[in-house]
Amino acid sequence: MKYSFISNLYCPKCGNTFNTKEQHQLCTCGAPLLVNYDLEGVKKNLSPEDLKERTNTLWRYHELLPVEDEDNMVSLGEGMTPLVSLPQLGKDMSMKNLLMKDEGLIPTGTFKARGAAVGVSKAKEVGVKELAMPTNGNAGAAWALYASRAGLQSTVVMPDDAPKITRNEVASSGANLYLVNGLISDAGKIVGKAVKDHDLYDASTLKEPYRIEGKKTMGLEIAEQLNWKMPDVILYPTGGGVGLIGIYKALNELKEIGWVVGKLPRLVAVQATGCAPIVKAWEEGKSDSEFWNESETLAFGINVPKALGDFLVLDAIYKTDGCAIAIDDESMVQEQEKVARLEGSFVCPEGAAAFVATRRLREQGWIQEEETVVVLNTGAGIKYPDTVQVNPEMLEKDDVIRRVENVINK
Repeated sequence: MKYSFISNLYCPKCGNTFNTKEQHQLCTCGAPLLVNYDLEGVKKNLSPEDLKERTNTLWRYHELLPVEDEDNMVSLGEGMTPLVSLPQLGKDMSMKNLLMKDEGLIPTGTFKARGAAVGVSKAKEVGVKELAMPTNGNAGAAWALYASRAGLQSTVVMPDDAPKITRNEVASSGANLYLVNGLISDAGKIVGKAVKDHDLYDASTLKEPYRIEGKKTMGLEIAEQLNWKMPDVILYPTGGGVGLIGIYKALNELKEIGWVVGKLPRLVAVQATGCAPIVKAWEEGKSDSEFWNESETLAFGINVPKALGDFLVLDAIYKTDGCAIAIDDESMVQEQEKVARLEGSFVCPEGAAAFVATRRLREQGWIQEEETVVVLNTGAGIKYPDTVQVNPEMLEKDDVIRRVENVINK
């Protein structure tokens, strides 16, 4: 049986198609390319039962992934992150079925490893020798490390104020690391020129077709972990929006092969008030977004002033009766502490934003008490060591602790 049932690349705007044996970036019309599969072939040759004997990585779904030769697979064991029930936080929000898809437990500490694993594997398969990309931190770290594992060179440009730990990850991988005194959009301009000047493979968000295929495995896993039943709502921290686009794509593919039935979950794009172009476009009923000037938020991963795939994000929201919502930084920090206190999970700021969004949509009645809701925590909180500021009491060597407060119930 085929390792992959990939059929072709296609443009969602103009309909052009391209083969999958060659290197491709954007369509000739400038839009991102997406991957088509022979879903009828998948339906005839694969069933949910077949997955039970497979490894617990995202490669368990290889028929629905773009790598055609298993020998080109580049893996660090990524995928199948836990879907965790959050009863105490759910009770605090008056919700009975609150779940967290915890991407903090994946290699490199964020969901970016999914896109890197599949994207780098396919890049290797089509003969890429060196890739380049702008990043807010975590994506660059993931792609640099996976490129190193694949034996590829990489060039990464990130804003100077991106988390230092991600800078260290990129540098340690052997990548060519550059910092820019600006935003990811500024880094993108520099990478774009380097790609032309030095004939590099552009791994920027949605400028290659395969990152989204790695991200879509979050949707495949959520469906499998819920025994092929779809939740009512999925909330996703949205910068470039590839994960939300991928989840939507995954659930549509599963529906087409008959593994899930019924209405798709309502998809929620969560952004920061300091950078909310998708939210503004959704509120105005537009099909694409405008550049967000002077964007700023402590949630670096969603600090994207203009997403190349904004029209795909908005399309997914509209077609699932979803919504978009912006959260302020102060509320993110407060929710991050609450999730840790009530559930023992130290989530990233982006994940905390998604939990605040859940809380507010529940308060507004947009989410109902009985609904099954999945919140994506896209990374480990420890990758943002400066987000939470604490000032514990200093003890001298001979001091004793006179009173211990029950902070759990404060």
